[in-house]
Parts: sequence; structure tokens; C-alpha cells
Amino acid sequence: MRGRLWRRSNPHLPAAERERLVVELMAARRAVKAAAGDAEQLATARRAVDAAKVALGERGAVWWTDGSPDLNRHLAKNTVYADWYAEANAAGDQ
Repeated sequence: MRGRLWRRSNPHLPAAERERLVVELMAARRAVKAAAGDAEQLATARRAVDAAKVALGERGAVWWTDGSPDLNRHLAKNTVYADWYAEANAAGDQ
């Protein structure tokens, strides 16, 4: 998204657990939206979003074991994926 790499969810999560966590994440995102103007509710909702993303493997400790670096949120053009990104961008795959 906009040239950034984003970590995917852990593909080793059982389907039922993944579904449950996605439901929690979406509820937490709705809570963030609903908390407009209430700093305490907003902070609680954001913590819930973070907890769901960590549980899904999108944040926190890496779930892969091959030693690859965590490039989450890095600009693709500044990583080992720079050539791939340039080709994908040129081809309109972005």
C-alpha cells in the first residue's frame, strides 16, 4: 500500500481462530470510529486493535522461522524487494 510492505497474517493459524481474531479486529476498528471525542474509549479501542493484530501475527514477534527480516511498514524501494516493486509498479500491478 502506497509503496510500503505490510506483514500478512500468520498462515499457520487455524481457520476458526483466524476468523475469530478477524471478527475481534473489525469490532475493535468499529470501536475506534465510535470513540471519536472520548480519549479514554479511543485508547482502549486502539489497544484492542493492536492486540488483535498481534494475535493475527501482523504485529509483534515474527511468526516465520527462516531468519528473514521483518520489513513491516518499510518502503519497498528501500528493501531487498526494490527491483520487484519497481517492476510491479511499471507493469501497473500496484
